[in-house]
Amino acid sequence: MLLKDTIQLGFSTLMRQKLRTTLTTIALGIGIASVVIILSAGRGLEGLIVGELDIYNPNALNIEVRIPGKGETGSATGMASGVTITTLKNADTEEIEKHENIDSTYDYVTGQEVLKYGGENKTVILFGYGANASKVEKMSFEEGRFYEKSEEDSLAQVLVIGYGIKEEFFGEDSAVGKNVYIRGKSYKVVGVMAERGASFGFDYDDLVYIPTKTLQKRLLGTDYVMGIMGRVIDMTKIDQTKADVEYLLRDRHDITDPDKDDFQVTTMDEIQDMLGTIVGGITLLLVALVCISLIVAGVGITNIMYVTVAERTFEIGLRKSLGAKNKDILWQFLIEAMMLTSAGGVVGVILGFFVSYAIYYGAVSYGLDWIFSVPLYSIVLAISFSTFVGLFFGIYPAKKAANLDPIVALRKE
Repeated sequence: MLLKDTIQLGFSTLMRQKLRTTLTTIALGIGIASVVIILSAGRGLEGLIVGELDIYNPNALNIEVRIPGKGETGSATGMASGVTITTLKNADTEEIEKHENIDSTYDYVTGQEVLKYGGENKTVILFGYGANASKVEKMSFEEGRFYEKSEEDSLAQVLVIGYGIKEEFFGEDSAVGKNVYIRGKSYKVVGVMAERGASFGFDYDDLVYIPTKTLQKRLLGTDYVMGIMGRVIDMTKIDQTKADVEYLLRDRHDITDPDKDDFQVTTMDEIQDMLGTIVGGITLLLVALVCISLIVAGVGITNIMYVTVAERTFEIGLRKSLGAKNKDILWQFLIEAMMLTSAGGVVGVILGFFVSYAIYYGAVSYGLDWIFSVPLYSIVLAISFSTFVGLFFGIYPAKKAANLDPIVALRKE
């Protein structure tokens, strides 16, 4: 029998069993769609992370506290264990800035306070940033400016508010030059950040930037910082600069064993690679879990094909008695299985595309800088895997059909 005739026969057979074919196609299609959705979401999440890191110059160097002897940074372990590392100081920032390959540094701390203006009260996150943050980060302003080094050194009560706070407190009026209140003390607004939106459930437009030392001395009562950011001049020397900073901090903190560092120095490339690895690992794990469900679906295909063989025993016997060879029967049932699973693959790709677009639309509506991308390899992978499922799980029932004795098969009627 010609391949064309075999395919036509397989198609007509599947159409005679519409309910069974439809349910099987949908079941497999959902699994395939999950693969496409996960790979698309992974690409979107990776793009979102890159976009978040884009606010920093690529030549930025990040120094964060960490628990001595552990690899995690303080921002993670502090929340997990409640340990606060107090060894990183403002003076460390000043010493790092003296390095010949670093032209700007700033340190940072965070706090939470109630901001008041007129009859409005709002609990806000205070970002204590050094004045040089506007040089290291890519900042855009709706109006006004960032505070200056002289204002930070004098513990000036000035701040820069997010776009959302400006809209809530001042509406269409200018916020620059107005006074807001924290703990009954007035703080002058010198700038308003450009609208940025939310990311990962965090609204950047509701942030307040305040000089690091002002936040430390006037509100927190602390003398340590959470981290330091520096801008490297010559990127070709960034590895050496990183090593120099590590040596400097070990010397200042009396550390002789690098395994007991109370800080961690990373470049933007390292941070991006680390986050990319995490996202990639999560994506692969989810794909692996979905593949398990596809294997279960494949077992279902095997059961369905067994039922089909049992129902068509007389037909098989009749064809073999009329001259059909074992390989003709084998290919007939194999092609039916592969057509069934390939249809599931096509349905899955289409469903995955539309769901991925819905995720993209929802993310953008929420203010996330999400990238809509259905990688070509995900489509090829989905179709190939679904076809393989049909081939692999259909081979045994097809062999059973091919090996039937025509005399025994004809007696089944």
